[in-house]
Amino acid sequence: MAVRACGLIIYRRLKSAPSSKVTDSIEYLLLQTSYGTHHWTPPKGHVDPGEDDLQTAFRETQEEAGLQASQLTLIEGYKKELHYPVRGKPKTVTYWLAEVKDCNTEIKLSEEHQAFQWLKLEDACKFAEYEDMQTTLKEVHQFLCSKE
Repeated sequence: MAVRACGLIIYRRLKSAPSSKVTDSIEYLLLQTSYGTHHWTPPKGHVDPGEDDLQTAFRETQEEAGLQASQLTLIEGYKKELHYPVRGKPKTVTYWLAEVKDCNTEIKLSEEHQAFQWLKLEDACKFAEYEDMQTTLKEVHQFLCSKE
């Protein structure tokens, strides 16, 4: 049985000059774990008994980044499942996409993370060392560009 986790890929749009492309103003939130290899990841965590996947994603985002569901807009039409082994066991992580309503919203980290960054796509991909997360970020960016 695969371990299940859920999370949100969170982005913000910076107020940009009218001449610049909208997609150039998008930044993604990544959190740096305070354990293990200190990898960078969107907020995510294990599904609690009796919880549905989306509830888990919002709860974990609140616990790990201090963002309430009311501060986010869930973006319709995007959901991604990643499958990879963790300590020899299969893991499935489901991500949804959410935008912070106010790009100046404060991030409050839990003990699970030691740092956070708002990053443009290219930098976010450098920070997220896992190939499937880099691919997911690029897909999200493409998805957002196609909606413009």
